[in-house]
Amino acid sequence: MNRLKSLSFTMVFLLPLQLLLAMYWGASTGMPDLMAWWPLLFFFVLLPPIDFAIGRYRVNVEPGEEREISASPVLKWLCLAVLPVQFWVLYLSTHWFVATDLQLIGIVGWLLSQGIISGALAINTAHELIHKNDRLEQWAGALLLISVGYHGFKIEHLRGHHVHVSTPEDPSSAPFGMSLWTFLPQALQRNSVNAWKLEAERLRKAGLPVVGRHNEMLVMTGLWLMLAGVVFAMAGGTGLLFFLAQGVLAAATLEVINYVEHYGLERRKSDAGYERTTHLHSWNSSFALSNAMLFNLQRHSDHHAYPKRRYGILRHFDDSPQLPAGYPTMFLLALCPPLWKRVMDTRVQAHRAALTA
Repeated sequence: MNRLKSLSFTMVFLLPLQLLLAMYWGASTGMPDLMAWWPLLFFFVLLPPIDFAIGRYRVNVEPGEEREISASPVLKWLCLAVLPVQFWVLYLSTHWFVATDLQLIGIVGWLLSQGIISGALAINTAHELIHKNDRLEQWAGALLLISVGYHGFKIEHLRGHHVHVSTPEDPSSAPFGMSLWTFLPQALQRNSVNAWKLEAERLRKAGLPVVGRHNEMLVMTGLWLMLAGVVFAMAGGTGLLFFLAQGVLAAATLEVINYVEHYGLERRKSDAGYERTTHLHSWNSSFALSNAMLFNLQRHSDHHAYPKRRYGILRHFDDSPQLPAGYPTMFLLALCPPLWKRVMDTRVQAHRAALTA
């Protein structure tokens, strides 16, 4: 059963598959503008009802089996396999965008499709990899982030977000009552600036020059610029604009998910500082299908309590704050602040009341 559960995570590759299908159907039907929207239709229209129908999976791995499963090469190499898939599909997608005579509606659809799939595939997988101690996994995660130009996430997420989550100091934790459209530009800007500040601070403490080969932000930015140069050489100005735009949309996709994961949750503060982060400080969702497709990202409560835990052994806790749906549904809900507040504000208040009871 545990082996089958591990293999279920291969469903992550259904995400890039939708881009390939859209390209094929667009060419074979002569309707590329319509097919440009297929990945979004799959993710936001077809997936949610199936996710609801399959339902939640609340079973946790037995404690005695956690070490064996966590050490399974299947879990590690599934994540590493995303790296070549992301670059291959991004190459094909860029070429298709440049070579296909798309109207404005098709251009918008394809940019959104690639951006959201890059966010769900590249950044989400990078999120898993950068938390590991293995250098291969860390660099694979960095390269995935470079593919969307949001490489500062590697630094800010580990040294910023996980330290300050569910406090006003964290740009990726939305306070109660803040709409997504207020949160999103602030999160993108503050996270990018924080990454440079945190890396400069690390180097100063180590007695190293801020400008130089030891600056991880400079190294990753240099690699991103090289990649952008390769895209320009192969696909011209149009290809470069597509590459840059999909990266911005992928980063925005990540921050929408951050909004969903931490909205309205707070860590209490005393004279000694903020309380320790536990499974009570992130929203949890145990819907089976969307978790299988997102490397268990929706079991986010346990991830923040124990960031090094590999995705295959993340646990469900009944007393964690629970989302009413999986991320595809919650993503759409967040885009409409009145609906979001109607669904989520009462849940935030109920969770706060339970903590003080």
